[in-house]
Amino acid sequence: MGVMSGVVSRKVIPVCGKLCYLCPSIRARSRQPVKRYKTILADIFPRSPDSEPNDRTIGKLCDYTSRNPARIPDITHYLEQKCFKELRNERLYLARVVPRIYGKLLSSCKEQMPLLAPSSLLVVRTLLDQRQDEMRTLGCLLLVDFLTNQVDGAYMFSVEGIIPRLCELGQDLRDDDRGLKLRCAALRALASMVQFMGDYSHVAMGFENIVSVIMENYRVVENPCEAESTLTQETLGASHNDPGYWSRVCLQNMAKLANEATTVRHVIEPLFRYFDSSDCWSPESSIASSVLSEMQLFMDSSGQSSHLLLSITVKHLDHKSVAKRPLLQVNILKVANKLAQQVKLLASVHIISAIGDLVRHMRKCMLCAIEASEDDDSMPNSDLHSALEACLLRLTKKVGDAGPILDMLAVVLESISPTATIARATIASIYRTVRIAASLPNLSYDKKVLPESLFQQLLLAMAHPDHETRVGSHRLLSATLFPLLKCPWSVFEPPVPLSVYDPKGTRLVALSAFSSSWVVMEKIAESCSASNEKLETDKVLDEDCDDRSTARTEMQETKSMLLSSQQVGLLLSLIWNQALSEDNKPENYEAMAHTFNLALQFSKTEDSSNLVRCFQLAFSLRSISLDPGVLLQASRKRSLYTMATAMLLFSAKASDLPQIIAFVKESTSGQSVDLHLSLIEDSSLELAFLSSSTSTVIYGSEEDEGAASDFLSILHKDDKQLRDVVILHLVERLENFPEDIIKEQIFQQFSPEESFLLRAPLFMETAAHPCSPYTLKGSLSEEDLVPSVVGDEDTLFEESFSQSDTRISESIHSNDVLSVTKLLESVMESAQEVANAPLLMNPLSFDQMKNQCEALLLEKNQKLAALLSFKLDQVPLLEDKHMNEDPVNEVCCNTDSDSKDYLGEKENSLRCDSSSGSENSFRLPPSSPYDKFLKAAGW
Repeated sequence: MGVMSGVVSRKVIPVCGKLCYLCPSIRARSRQPVKRYKTILADIFPRSPDSEPNDRTIGKLCDYTSRNPARIPDITHYLEQKCFKELRNERLYLARVVPRIYGKLLSSCKEQMPLLAPSSLLVVRTLLDQRQDEMRTLGCLLLVDFLTNQVDGAYMFSVEGIIPRLCELGQDLRDDDRGLKLRCAALRALASMVQFMGDYSHVAMGFENIVSVIMENYRVVENPCEAESTLTQETLGASHNDPGYWSRVCLQNMAKLANEATTVRHVIEPLFRYFDSSDCWSPESSIASSVLSEMQLFMDSSGQSSHLLLSITVKHLDHKSVAKRPLLQVNILKVANKLAQQVKLLASVHIISAIGDLVRHMRKCMLCAIEASEDDDSMPNSDLHSALEACLLRLTKKVGDAGPILDMLAVVLESISPTATIARATIASIYRTVRIAASLPNLSYDKKVLPESLFQQLLLAMAHPDHETRVGSHRLLSATLFPLLKCPWSVFEPPVPLSVYDPKGTRLVALSAFSSSWVVMEKIAESCSASNEKLETDKVLDEDCDDRSTARTEMQETKSMLLSSQQVGLLLSLIWNQALSEDNKPENYEAMAHTFNLALQFSKTEDSSNLVRCFQLAFSLRSISLDPGVLLQASRKRSLYTMATAMLLFSAKASDLPQIIAFVKESTSGQSVDLHLSLIEDSSLELAFLSSSTSTVIYGSEEDEGAASDFLSILHKDDKQLRDVVILHLVERLENFPEDIIKEQIFQQFSPEESFLLRAPLFMETAAHPCSPYTLKGSLSEEDLVPSVVGDEDTLFEESFSQSDTRISESIHSNDVLSVTKLLESVMESAQEVANAPLLMNPLSFDQMKNQCEALLLEKNQKLAALLSFKLDQVPLLEDKHMNEDPVNEVCCNTDSDSKDYLGEKENSLRCDSSSGSENSFRLPPSSPYDKFLKAAGW
């Protein structure tokens, strides 16, 4: 039976079909599958304009399409032709059904997106190009459905071509219902576009046009928090006819797009360019403030860091369209200040970076104030200074810890310029920042040693060639160690913030970092003499001078960080190095005395050896100030003597030795008074201008030089009795310290730390600003440079110091300098040797490596000590041959013709002694840090 039915179906029925072609029941087509999609599509479209499309039939079509993906090209082709036909015939009630069908197909057949996407985008472009607002609105909504149902970014570049048309529709500012609906649909499509970009971290080429459309439709929100809650409660698919609502939805999606550092820059920069060109930063429009506040809240709610947005806002001050517009910068800082109010309390990298940018801009303000003339009233600069301080104050509070801010300031100090005005402006900006952050708790370094990075940069700044920069660096060290100490010396401390920000106030803040209160008052008085007006700063200055006396006793209680024994020794070496500088002013001696006092605060508790070295430094400076052979002006020798005497009193007071204080006062009771420096309560050395404003003697003038010469002529040059008294009481005070070491150090000349001698800042290596305090005037060659001060350790100090001073110049003028090619070849040879070296079978542990490094360091110190002791033995031999007539002063320096012959003879004898070969036996072989590392590693 089965065989018969098969034969009938294959043989008989086809023949009957051909013969009986008039019988519809026997036609072959009736036995083939029917194309149901055409029937389904025909049932979807309404029969009359008043009818609605059949949603149930659309669901059947979607089910059919999902089960028969091979029919999708036919279905999309049918829909395309149907849409084109009805649009040509202007039967819009049929044309509007097509985007509705596509929307259902896109949502239900996501896995068939490659088959549906080309046709969908074609229909979208066709609808957007129509004249009817309804069709263009449907095209925007169809694009929203297309973007919402994407599962990857394959069609990112396909939809980028639609952005210009959407932006054009979003800028249609008609107020009728159709215009509002069309604009809202365009903004909704742009919101979906931005969300699509954020999902796949891609910023389209036309993003700047999107930002312009969003901002043109944006409405300022008074309370961003309430606006954010409104957005979260509403569904994004709700039908809103408010363009402002959809523009805020776009902002929310933009905030989600800015989830990485690269995308943040691409998102925020077009926004800022629009703000700059449309004057949106001003408080009157408040568009920028509202937009950025909303974006900040959106970023916080989505778990992103809003600190990055704040940091980019501050960095925008450097943009080329903003850099030379101070009023615009002021408005940007006000917006940044408002953003800083909303950020969370966290010491993030972005906040620290923003503070660093503000400090850099503060330096520019300080530079303008320093270089401004007396009659230059630059209000924009003072307004910018006010905005910078307000923003700095807000950001430092958000950090909550002074430690990261100090680390950032150390980085700023690394780039200090050798130019005097720029260096002063840098110090002024950093000093002001430290005062602003003084109220913060130092959680990172509280009761800890001052960070080495910051200390190294402060040490270099305190050795700057500009004398006012050195003063500011000393004040900066004081403000860092004692942030809550008010008016530690003759310094005017402007309040934070200032009560009045005007050009005079900005200049006052700039000068207060490195000038005395007397200089500040004098310049403020000169600038106000023409107008005869009394500024508010004058009252502050008067109160500042009255409160200074009550602040000297607060030093111990306001200590925040500590100084290690090595750091104290380096500070003493720095004072020794800078004390004999020829461009020192009374402010420099005051600054060095205060730094010496700071070092004493830590020497008496940390290390007794530094306490002895403090006395040694004071005696050495005192003896040098009384030496007629030292090439210093009489006024500076007088100031040096006053400072050294004050150091002795400070040391005695810190050591709790009132007997020494009484003896020093008794030995100086009959002497005249320094006109420029005065000792206050045996605890502070300050400028004499503050106590008596009647002195009009100019420092270093002929009159002052004569008075200084008279001052020095009546001084007692023999201080052996005073040294014996100090040794006696120090031995009783320091029971655990050997007496012979105390006696040896007190009678010897002060020698700086070895680590200080090896430091060579670039601005200290110039011919105009020699490092050595004993450098002779005039241009001398390397062979003519010999020790100009001969004492117990002066020759040793000068020779060892000159080696580090002239290391760069010797390398420059040497004929053995390697070329780049030879240097690279030597590096390759060393690398091959290291690569061929046998590896250790048992690698060293950390403790073993540390012990080896310490042993090498100890060995190096022993060799250096042997070398230095050998040079010390050579100095008395030279002194016996060339003994000066003055038995008291061992230090001599002559510049006439006889002294030149004397120096030449001494130099030749020293060279002959050194050529004997005994000194060469102590000379260290040339080595590099890499060689030491290989030796410590066992290679």
